[in-house]
Amino acid sequence: MADNRNQRLRRVRPVVALAVMAFAAGAIFGAEHGSSPTLALAEGFVGAWARGEYLAMYQDITPASQRAISAGEFAQAYEQALTTATATHLSVAGRPRAEPQGAVAVPVRVHTRLFGTLSLQFTLSFGGVAGEGERIEWSRSLEFPGLRHGELLIRDTTLPERAALLARDGSVLAEAAPAAVPGGQAGEVTRNSPLGSLADAVLGTVGPVPAARRQMLAREGVPGDAIVGLSGLELALDARLRGNPGGALLAGARVLAYARPQPAPPLRTTVSPAVQRAAVTALGGQLGGVVAMRPNGEILAVAGIGLDALQPPGSTFKMVTTTGVLSARIASVGTVFPYATFATLDGVRLNNANGEECGGSLELAFAVSCNSVFSPLGVKLGAARLVATAERFGFNHAPGIPGAAESTLPPASQIQGELDVGSTAIGQGQVLASPLEMATVAATIAEGGQRPQPTFLPLAAGDASARAGAPVTSSAVAHTMRRLMIAVVREGTGTAGAIPGVTVAGKTGTAELKTLCSSAAAGEGGSSNAHASSPAGEATHEGCGSSESEAANTDAWFAAFAPALKPRIVVCVMLVKDGAGGATAAPVAREVMEAALQAER
Repeated sequence: MADNRNQRLRRVRPVVALAVMAFAAGAIFGAEHGSSPTLALAEGFVGAWARGEYLAMYQDITPASQRAISAGEFAQAYEQALTTATATHLSVAGRPRAEPQGAVAVPVRVHTRLFGTLSLQFTLSFGGVAGEGERIEWSRSLEFPGLRHGELLIRDTTLPERAALLARDGSVLAEAAPAAVPGGQAGEVTRNSPLGSLADAVLGTVGPVPAARRQMLAREGVPGDAIVGLSGLELALDARLRGNPGGALLAGARVLAYARPQPAPPLRTTVSPAVQRAAVTALGGQLGGVVAMRPNGEILAVAGIGLDALQPPGSTFKMVTTTGVLSARIASVGTVFPYATFATLDGVRLNNANGEECGGSLELAFAVSCNSVFSPLGVKLGAARLVATAERFGFNHAPGIPGAAESTLPPASQIQGELDVGSTAIGQGQVLASPLEMATVAATIAEGGQRPQPTFLPLAAGDASARAGAPVTSSAVAHTMRRLMIAVVREGTGTAGAIPGVTVAGKTGTAELKTLCSSAAAGEGGSSNAHASSPAGEATHEGCGSSESEAANTDAWFAAFAPALKPRIVVCVMLVKDGAGGATAAPVAREVMEAALQAER
């Protein structure tokens, strides 16, 4: 019994000794914290800094410090310091430790875009507040870790030489020193190009940092006096062309960190010199825009205002409406409609172009762009489904090209009544589109119902994820749309876009800008919304003459792809105040398509 008791005691004694030691260590640690609340205060202050909780930090500084700087100025000072450092992530790197003269040091890590990861520390001093204990004595040296008393954080950086832009064939599009743009904004310049002025619309310009982008670019380390992209390719690919800035992060005169400037390599784009030359030449001196792309979204050429102009698309929008009608099974190719010269919606007569009588099958009505068929079809589809279809095609969404305009139409709740819906269905009312958007609509049909993402960068060969696109409609509906568009060029309003030996699929549009009276008129491009203020003007009541016959009162559109069965090129042309789409825009598109098919042989 005694032996067993002794064995138990021997086993218990080491455990008791360990417990006593642990208690003693805890008591000492607690005593240290209890006797030095500044450690906890410093840890909380720096932890709040890492989380961006500036109000909590402000509450921990002395009243005298608060009188010297407001809470808003305090927060702004810290945000500015992080911008100067190009900081992306902050973290506390260890426990606070006591320093001489009652100060506390807290190690931190600052991850930056330009200078990598910086290991620094805050050194905090304290002052007593009657009845409240210790608070932090704040000064400008606490705006950023590593600063000493009297030092301010400064970044001295420069951009490397801007990278050259290359065409899809590897030839140079833009390089070397920029030259001033005649009539451009102050400081706006264009870079040298072997294509000369033919490249201006697609290349765009460079110049001083715009005020709207100054703060964002400053976070990326771009100095305020840098030259950056302002439009076209120069803007769309600006981040890839600038390279990485270099220079020093300074604490007063001391260097905290240094980075060497790293120029970007030459950047190959999707632009085809041959197609670009053809697009600019075909557009000539007319006010308008041309966009040419491959069906997968790779942009081959841009001329004029192809990316940044918004106009009513007229009957090219019937590609959207008809896709919705077919998807909802409201009509099929064989559905027959009565022949008429107008449709009546909300008591307002919407005339066909030049009062022409049209109807018959859906295929024929689409080929001749019959408003008396498609306005009522839009009403049957309804505003909700019409808007939803348009948005799947890319309306009301950023096009994905910086600087390119967003094509829009009102939400369904704002398209009320038959006249509003019918006008929207034929691309008037408050519908606004760019040539880039209508080229994307045509490309979606060419791609079997998958909407491609427009891009100036070549898609990797075999990259299925890059080529998949966003689903808009079924392949069956897309194939039906292709059939309808072939009929437009073969025997309808788009015969001027035909290419000998090549099957072309297209859609014309003639968007009316104003009328000679105060109610509804319908040109080939359709009718506008009589109840809303829009660039399309208003539509005509029965007996009211349309001004559509005036070429200067209509925008001409044509969107097409070829060869229709195995598409290789998609083109959209928009000519401002230049008559009917089939007469003026289609021939321009034909020239561009011919050049593209020749170049891609």
